[in-house]
Amino acid sequence: MIVRPAQLGDLNACYELDKSYLTDYVWQMQTRADSRAIEVRFDMVRLPRPMKVDYPRQPDELLDNWRQEQCFLVAVDENEAVIGFLDMAAQAWHGAAWVRNLAVHKDHRRQGIGTRLYRAGHAWARDNGMPRIIAEAQTKNHPAIRFFQKQGLVYCGYNDRYYTNGDIALFFSLRP
Repeated sequence: MIVRPAQLGDLNACYELDKSYLTDYVWQMQTRADSRAIEVRFDMVRLPRPMKVDYPRQPDELLDNWRQEQCFLVAVDENEAVIGFLDMAAQAWHGAAWVRNLAVHKDHRRQGIGTRLYRAGHAWARDNGMPRIIAEAQTKNHPAIRFFQKQGLVYCGYNDRYYTNGDIALFFSLRP
């Protein structure tokens, strides 16, 4: 497996990659507010059975992101088949790179491919003067939340209306 910059011809494979995932846990948001305080809390809750969740992004975003010529990497197998990809955007104004998409084909997960893609993206960010990484995950995406935590990112916020399907996004940051 190698990680390399994506080419236009790779985008179809990125579109078609099964980006759905199974999760045993979700993060439930609890809020409480009064005139002196606002409290928000996320509790990890085990589901009674695994839940399949579809990837929240629209496939047509990928071409627009690739055209920006920032960081769009693919992981390919020995036959040059795309088995994963990472798409990051530079936010130089605050020294951060934003992970917009990170996906690995379901048959190749838990083999270090996501980690290799993330590390290559992190190197790109550092080389381009962005020591911070910001990533997002649905509250349903327990595998992604654990992945980002394993990479050293820490919770830094949320948006309760972030995704077009109404899902809540949790944000994670790697600080220098």
